[in-house]
Amino acid sequence: MDLTPALINETYAAIKSATMRTPTVHAARLSLHLGIDLYLKLENLQHTNAFKARGALAKLLTLSDKERKAGVIACSAGNHAQGVAYHANRLGIPAVIVMPEGTPFNKVKRTKDFGAEVVLYGTGFDDSVQFTLDMAAEKATTFVHPFDDPVVAAGQGTVALEMLEQEPDLDCIVVPIGGGGLIAGMAVAAKSVKPSVQIIGAQAANFDAVKAQFDDVSTNFGGSTLAEGIAVRAPAAANLAIIQTHVDRVETANEAEIEAAVFDLLSYEKIVAEGAAGAGLAIIEKHAKDLSGRKVGLVVCGGNIDSRLLSTLILRGLVRDGRITRLTFEIDDTPGQLSDISRIIGEAGANVIEVIHQRMMQSVSLKQAELEIVIEARDQQHVAETIGQLREAGFKVRADSEIG
Repeated sequence: MDLTPALINETYAAIKSATMRTPTVHAARLSLHLGIDLYLKLENLQHTNAFKARGALAKLLTLSDKERKAGVIACSAGNHAQGVAYHANRLGIPAVIVMPEGTPFNKVKRTKDFGAEVVLYGTGFDDSVQFTLDMAAEKATTFVHPFDDPVVAAGQGTVALEMLEQEPDLDCIVVPIGGGGLIAGMAVAAKSVKPSVQIIGAQAANFDAVKAQFDDVSTNFGGSTLAEGIAVRAPAAANLAIIQTHVDRVETANEAEIEAAVFDLLSYEKIVAEGAAGAGLAIIEKHAKDLSGRKVGLVVCGGNIDSRLLSTLILRGLVRDGRITRLTFEIDDTPGQLSDISRIIGEAGANVIEVIHQRMMQSVSLKQAELEIVIEARDQQHVAETIGQLREAGFKVRADSEIG
């Protein structure tokens, strides 16, 4: 079976009643910030908070009664697992999900909550897929591949149909790439509706297999990535072939850029997005000048980011923006010093978050103390103004941003 516009349209008709028609919204603040006209397809609001539910349902609906009774099996640590589990449970189909042994407990629990049996094996998708195929053969169940299946890719392609129905004037669409199912389906669908629309792929620099194939260069696999949903070493050959013919270009973003983009989606638009979606925005931010004056669509492909990771990311973003800063003082070890410093910071309109008063460090003299104060300010300019007032009062102080 080939991935064609007809298959995508048939699939859309089949899954439409059981999937959410997620909104495509104007990102007003980011548009102003970047100087482009940006629209966000909010698949983070889809069932199980990711586009993967579309492809999973599409595949499940093609099963015969015998296949439904036997059940399905999938291999995934994240969005595909939950998409298969959710729709299998809804349709009364037994489901087994193979997840890597290091999968966070909350992801395992959410998958189990949807009614699936979870089997822990291996260290990642590439390590677990053969085990899953062997189990499928042993149990005579249907293997639902996360991206190497034209029906699954057709389900993902319905995202583009909705985007161009909602915003027909889009000049280009930026799509995150892992195994290639989402961009292959969307590229075929989008080009069939609007041949002039530009499709730009977004990858994490640490997992750039598609970029390497597209540009005919060596791949770069550099460890972990915040965009774990697109951390795929071996994309599907069928998807790669479609990307070569239907996608205009593929770009990569490094980890710092992806992290900043996830923070920007939250800070500017109040949208919780996972790292894969951050990779898409990071590409837009890197190439904003090239996209100036154009109407750009971005697939916010999922919102399943770990809450602890998100909290750390937010704090790091606040530090990066200068809204949280650590000040280091060398003060005389006499009463009233901390009180005076706190008063000046308060009068400057900043807020003290944390205080570390160190008398035992050998970097200062015996009659002095080192004081670290973490403050919250409006921005970097406000930090500079606060430091200026402290120095005017005679305090020797430096900010982390001034070091090096």
